[in-house]
This record gives sequence, structure tokens and C-alpha cells, in this order.
Amino acid sequence: MSLNIYSHPDFDDHEMVIYCTDKASGMRAFIAVHDTTLGPGLGGCRMKAYESEQDALSDALRLSRGMTYKYAISGQDYGGAKAVIIDNRDEATRSERILAFARCLERLGGLYVTGEDAGIETADVRLMRTATRHVRELPMDDAGEIALCTAVGVFHGIKAGLEFAGLPGIKGSVVAVEGLGKVGMRLCQLIHENGGQLIVYDIDEARIASARDRFGAVVAEAGTIHAVEADVYAPCALGAVLNPGTIPQLRAAVVAGAANNQLSDPDQDAKLAARNIVYCPDFVVNAGGVLCVPEKGIPFDLDSALGRARNIQNVTAKVLEHARDHGITPGRAADVIALARLTKANGPREA
Repeated sequence: MSLNIYSHPDFDDHEMVIYCTDKASGMRAFIAVHDTTLGPGLGGCRMKAYESEQDALSDALRLSRGMTYKYAISGQDYGGAKAVIIDNRDEATRSERILAFARCLERLGGLYVTGEDAGIETADVRLMRTATRHVRELPMDDAGEIALCTAVGVFHGIKAGLEFAGLPGIKGSVVAVEGLGKVGMRLCQLIHENGGQLIVYDIDEARIASARDRFGAVVAEAGTIHAVEADVYAPCALGAVLNPGTIPQLRAAVVAGAANNQLSDPDQDAKLAARNIVYCPDFVVNAGGVLCVPEKGIPFDLDSALGRARNIQNVTAKVLEHARDHGITPGRAADVIALARLTKANGPREA
């Protein structure tokens, strides 16, 4: 592998970037710790069949930075970190690759604590626990609480976006949800229960059928859901869906979803603003999952976690108002608010 991490376009003065390998299992992974000003690095581990190691590194760098800002703006005392395992799709070695990653994690001595993310299920995390102490502890069997809190946060972020755009609430609004995983399906349920209409798409036909049967959702054709006529476009799958190709095609007034890194690059935020589309920054509205994590020494309580997730409506409104009042984009406004907390904790830094 020949990668220059320090000249990588997504490198943002990360405190630590590690390339992990294990010859016996074929495991290859990146661990990126962006900033531990507010506390120890905490973030999920993603497993994905990346097209290249460059793509995997980019994902780790961007996701870990996003976690720093997510914790900062949501008031949590953790640092931004993420890991990605490059999936070679060999099911026969999957468990061994996960264990090899866990052993690498254990050698870091707690500088980074991991958990579930795309491609990594609760069963995988249980397996990791046999080889490392550094997996976050939450009282759950199937990550249901994380998905619920994340969906509740996105739902309330959508409410803030609709209000800021001068539109009625969820009732009667059309929401286009892309991605029907645990979070996306929960979000659809909340929208349906509150009188919203749904347009959906997912690569999994069974999930599409479930959303159609349970919620009366209209199904978009593949590759078109971002361009359907709707009040809200809610990306809830993978990132970079807001890019030079898709933004000119958007017909929604508000963008707010659970996916990380929705902008293909930061400049796309301004292109959304130029079209008068209200963009609710992803790391603001999808922070409900991290709000599941209780402070040290305090037992987990779902009602308290859901209360924190509902407050995302107020945080989102604050970001949108700051953007309007200062003539900047919502993404920039969210960065400014998050950086203010980091600066207060650790002195001035560059935005």
C-alpha cells in the first residue's frame, strides 16, 4: 500500500491514524482518531467492501471528524473516532477478521472504543468483546435502542427543517426516505404514525415490500428517489448522495436524514443554499445514536436517551437560525457552534 495520510484531502490534523493488518485472516482496517479534546475516542466500526484502500481511508478520516463535531454539538464528552474494516466478502474468514481487528484495538489500550456501525452487528461486537475490553457497553441485544434514538433525532430534525422552511409539520408532508435499514424503517414508522406520506427506496426488495405494506409507502424507481417531488428528502443509507449530479435534480424543500457524510464535499452545502433548499447538517440530526451513551457511572435509561434525541429539534433550529443570521450555510454554522465548544475546552483552533 502506498498512501500518504498527511497529504490526504480528508486529513484534518487527526491525532492518530492506524493501518491494521493480519496476514493469517486477511484482515485490513483503518482506525482514525480525530480529536480527543472532549474525551476518549468513541465511534463505531464499519465493515464494507471498499473499491480501494484509498476509499477506506477517506471514509475513516471523514467519519471520525464527523464524530468529533457530533459529540461537540450534542454536548457529549467524547472524542471523534471511527474504524473501517475492508471487507473481502469471504464469509469463511469473517469471524477471524473481526477477532484480528479486536486484538489490534486492544493493543491501543483504550485510546479508541468501538461499537456497531454499517456492516457490523451486535453479534460481531459480542465477538470483539472476547478479544478486547474496548467496546462500548450498552444494555441491548440487537442495537434497537441506537436505531430508535437515531430515528427519533432525525424525525425531530425534519420537524425543525420544515418549520424553518415555512412548511406545515409532518402531518400531510411527503418525505422521501432513501435506505430502509434499522434507522430508516424506524423513521418511516414515525412519519407514518404522525400523518406523513412516504416515498421510499432500498436495494433490498423485502424491505421495500415491508414499508409498502406497513406504511402505504410509494416506491421510487432505482436511482430516482433524490429527484422525486417531496417536501423532505431523507438520506438514510450511505454518504455522498448530495453531489454535483444530484443537487440540481432535487425537488425537496428540506434535506434531513440519518446518513453520515451526505455532502460529497463541503462546497455542496453552498449549492443547496443557492437553490433555497434547507439542509439540516447530518452530524446534527443523526446524533441520536450517540446520545444513547450515558455519562460514566450513570445507568442507561431509554426514556432519558429519547429525551436527549428529541432535543435535536432545538439544536437543528439553532443551527439553521445561526446560518440565517450570519449569512453562512447550515453546515458552516454547525461547524462554528461545535468548534466553539472545542475551543472553550482546549483553546483556539482553525475552523
